Amino acid sequence: MLMRGGTSKGAYFLAEDLPADPAARDGLLLRVMGSPDPRQIDGLGGAHPLTSKVAVVSGSDDPEADVDYLFLQVAVDRPEVTDRQNCGNILAGVGPFAVERGLVVPGDGETSVRIRMLNTGERAVATFPTPGGRVDYTGDAEISGVPGTAAPVVIEFPAGESPLLPTGSVRDTVAGTAVTCVDNGMPTVLIAASALGVTGYEAPKDLEEDLALADRLHEIRLAAGRLMGLGDVETATVPKLSLLAPPRDGGAVTTRTFIPVRCHTSIGVLGAASVAAGLRLPGGVGERIARLPDHGDRVRIEHPTGFLEIDTSVDPGSDGSPPAARRTAVVRTARKIFDGTVFPRAAALPARPQGGNDGSAAR
Repeated sequence: MLMRGGTSKGAYFLAEDLPADPAARDGLLLRVMGSPDPRQIDGLGGAHPLTSKVAVVSGSDDPEADVDYLFLQVAVDRPEVTDRQNCGNILAGVGPFAVERGLVVPGDGETSVRIRMLNTGERAVATFPTPGGRVDYTGDAEISGVPGTAAPVVIEFPAGESPLLPTGSVRDTVAGTAVTCVDNGMPTVLIAASALGVTGYEAPKDLEEDLALADRLHEIRLAAGRLMGLGDVETATVPKLSLLAPPRDGGAVTTRTFIPVRCHTSIGVLGAASVAAGLRLPGGVGERIARLPDHGDRVRIEHPTGFLEIDTSVDPGSDGSPPAARRTAVVRTARKIFDGTVFPRAAALPARPQGGNDGSAAR
């Protein structure tokens, strides 16, 4: 099933419809999406990381979850599939997909699906309308970066088990630059845009073409990855880097987020959750940049195509206890685009057919 989840788009599969062997699965998905090819002309991919994503969903054996969700990022221009991160936008479609495929019995009016994210072991609960026991994708919820409106999908994240501050510090100096490293669902490095000689209001394309900036960001990301306990992140998609600037349109902060090389045309859900939590940390790099609301948990994060509102509350810590996220919730939308059969191109090298991995159809 091809679905838009939030501001991303991807192919959603039942785990049982893909090869069990990870290498065979990844090889098939590369051919399904049309990678490696900058245009992905021979597959489902849309020639951008935000449209080259996969969700693998199955029933869960965890009594506290209804379904398991594995997110896979399929590279566009190289033969690589990685599971080293979550995707909160694609997550928005997991609940509706689970109902569509019969993994979850829908309620009459509304359904909540408990989701275990296998990439990290973290959990989320997605709630969405199911009038008459059927998923309704129509509605009046609007999110920036997506034309039109759709039914709201409310995603709530319980407090994470991993440390909010992976380095143990609210502020670190990495490659000569002050940063705040935070993980509220997505390892993210917060950097003042001005510290890198940019405003933070530039168009994503202009930032991507700034080679000096790219070199600085690469240096920071490699060093921050080691400091955050992620090891060598040269070929990884985390941590993300989010440049911060004062808000321009009534929000709390303006962002330009690198994922990790391309500049996001909006912002990822889990990345936004980490940014919002990081802004609430006294002494963090966003403290003098952001304009947080006087009351309530809602934070409006501005991005290149609009804004994302996210509810985040943080315990600042006391008596030696570290800061910790208490609650995070966001409204996204999702829409079923296509449900059918995809015909991947044949494998490049002759091989014995296994699990449909010889170019036969996959559902």
